[in-house]
Amino acid sequence: VRDTESERKILELFEQYSFLVQPKHIYLEDEDKIFDFFHTGLFRLMDLASVFYSDDFKVVIREKGITGAGIRLNEDTNLLEFSFDAGDIDSLELMRVMAALREKKRYYRLKDGTFLSLEDKELHGLAQIVDDLGLRDRDLAKGLISLPKYRALYLDRQMREFMDEAPVYQPAFQQLLKDIQNPGDIQAVVPTSLKNILRDYQHTGFKWLKTLSHYGLGGILADDMGLGKTLQVLTLLLSEKQEGNRQPSLVVAPTTLIYNWEDEVQKFVPELSTVIITGTKAERKKLLMEIPNVDLVITSYPLIRRDKEDYGEYPFRYCIIDEAQHIKNPRSQNARAVKSINAKYRFALTGTPIENSLTELWSIFDFVMPGYLFGHAKFVSTYEKAIVKDQDKEVAEDLATQIRPFVLRRLKIDVLKELPEKIENKMMTELTDEQKKVYLAYLARVKGEIFAEIDSSGYERSHIKILSAITRLRQICCHPAMFLEDYKGESGKLQQLEEIIPDALAGGHRILLFSQFTSMLKIIQQRIEKLKIPYFYLDGSTAALERNQLVKRFNEGEGKIFLISLKAGGTGLNLTGADMVIHYDPWWNPAVEEQASDRAYRIGQAKVVHVMRLITRGTIEEKIEKLKEKKRSLADAVIRPGETMISKLSREEIMDLFE
Repeated sequence: VRDTESERKILELFEQYSFLVQPKHIYLEDEDKIFDFFHTGLFRLMDLASVFYSDDFKVVIREKGITGAGIRLNEDTNLLEFSFDAGDIDSLELMRVMAALREKKRYYRLKDGTFLSLEDKELHGLAQIVDDLGLRDRDLAKGLISLPKYRALYLDRQMREFMDEAPVYQPAFQQLLKDIQNPGDIQAVVPTSLKNILRDYQHTGFKWLKTLSHYGLGGILADDMGLGKTLQVLTLLLSEKQEGNRQPSLVVAPTTLIYNWEDEVQKFVPELSTVIITGTKAERKKLLMEIPNVDLVITSYPLIRRDKEDYGEYPFRYCIIDEAQHIKNPRSQNARAVKSINAKYRFALTGTPIENSLTELWSIFDFVMPGYLFGHAKFVSTYEKAIVKDQDKEVAEDLATQIRPFVLRRLKIDVLKELPEKIENKMMTELTDEQKKVYLAYLARVKGEIFAEIDSSGYERSHIKILSAITRLRQICCHPAMFLEDYKGESGKLQQLEEIIPDALAGGHRILLFSQFTSMLKIIQQRIEKLKIPYFYLDGSTAALERNQLVKRFNEGEGKIFLISLKAGGTGLNLTGADMVIHYDPWWNPAVEEQASDRAYRIGQAKVVHVMRLITRGTIEEKIEKLKEKKRSLADAVIRPGETMISKLSREEIMDLFE
């Protein structure tokens, strides 16, 4: 002992730890105090006196339980292998150490009598991994834990946080991390036919899809509406085919969009052979037999529910679900059906991965990468309750970090430089069964009447009769209830509109919705009121002063949708508060449509304007659309505002409309 004062402090130290004093020695019996003394008290004693011990004196406290850890990518099994070194601590004892950590104990006494400090940062890191990934203690017995590749970024983050030294990884694992974090850097060859079509952000999206596929991972392409999610996926599928992968892929979409997929295939990647599984049960059975012979199979959510068992015998390379919010309820038949599909890779497309709850996000991830966000109960207890009820920002950031590599979300404002000032596209829809019956019955009747009229009065004098028949057919495409009071069925186009609007509003868009028919606007108005969406309405009966007030209020941010009759609102309005224009029933005069679209797309508009035209497949609307495309190069020269295209069509073209 150095001095009297030191001797006094030593005695106080012994009293603090309740040493038992004997004539020739002192000793401790209490295990907690033994740990405390050797953990901190011994060092205080060394400051007060010289401490000597014999050569056989053991190290009573171990400060480190894990002396090293590593991760490698096993390219034979396609799994990650996480290993760690616990020295001479055997697997059974390590399990007990983990239990002590969960009980928040400060130490664990090993069977050799030494104390293992449970303040070891690396030991806590291992326990965190075990708990986070739902591993069992007996998994630790192997010393080598196999995990899916989607755990790569998580393991890397844990290693960097808990290990004293920066981890050194094998090259294959390093490359996996690099590619997932920077998909734009990988070498993925865009098919030659699409090189001049893809914009830069779409090229990046293709590389992202390609990167995840390369490593057997899935993801959610959540780009804003109108940024070409379908095209990016089709680029991936064509790329796979050109690389020799001939296994068919499956797209599941809302009924209203299945023919849009076919149109996009024909427009951009005609090299891909397709089959659309639709029709009666017998017809679908026959079409299902075509699956092995095509590149792409397209069907709808309602039909995949009915045919789930039939799809079980077909393995697919990709399963792509469009408008993935259709599986937001994990207990729904939609979710169960698509999750039962046997596919090597899975991707989801949606502009709104979360509409009402975090469970919706979990359900989509449960499709693209089952198990990634754990079981639903664990997800709710770990994330949803903490984020929603407790507003826990750390937990929210942790979830965001976990999903970030597997969700690609770009808004129009983010890629504005890559976009034209106005994006235009058409959306194809189907007649419902009830609609189709009405349409075909009317077509059969009116066709005979028109041909008889032309034979008796001549083509030039039959324009009014022809125009009347065309108008009625167009109204049936919009909704038969416009003129049939006893019609109780639905409209395929209105159903599609009800899909589009919530998606668009969730993306922050504000909408101008045009129809030539005020009766159709009234029907739409009723649906929007049921959805409780704030809106404005304008038709020919709206007074001039009220009209200006409505425009002013909308441009100042009030309301989400502006319903406008084409005749009343096609000119003279400045509605730059909207950035989306929907033409519910496009007419064949492009100038009229463009004038209506220009209510939003004009000086003062700071956003990209998305113009959408709804076309009913297999009807007079589609035939008019094809004629319009055929004559588009002449439109500016021969059609002026106020004219109809009917006077510019030949007799043969008119006759073809009714075939």
